[in-house]
Amino acid sequence: MSTHLTHVSAPEGLAPSPQYSHVVWGTGRFVAVSGQLALDSEGAVVGAGDAAAQARQVFANIGRCLAAAGADFADVVKLTYFVTDMAHMPAIRAARDTAFGSLPLPASSAVQVSALVRPEFCIEIEAFALVREIAGTVS
Repeated sequence: MSTHLTHVSAPEGLAPSPQYSHVVWGTGRFVAVSGQLALDSEGAVVGAGDAAAQARQVFANIGRCLAAAGADFADVVKLTYFVTDMAHMPAIRAARDTAFGSLPLPASSAVQVSALVRPEFCIEIEAFALVREIAGTVS
């Protein structure tokens, strides 16, 4: 199956990265997913103080948001990670790799912040996606 997205891991003059695509473009319906935190369906914090548990919950929440828009991780073009400590990035990458499987990785940015909305959160991730539109219908 052909994709509606093009991933470029190493534009001319840039070193390739195994952790993200430098550039992603495509066509379709734009979907923005607000920054997701490690909250369960009842609004309770999942994994207070545990970056791996929080990352898994955040990617599960992103997956639910994408599904609500008729999208999935294959449609994601950009992720932005907000972390209270860059030491959380290996746990985030592991959760991301589980969510994306063998899909090409999107463009991404990671920003260390002094705090998130509540002190028990150590990770927040937002996503942008382009959803393929097929023959006049919205996928």
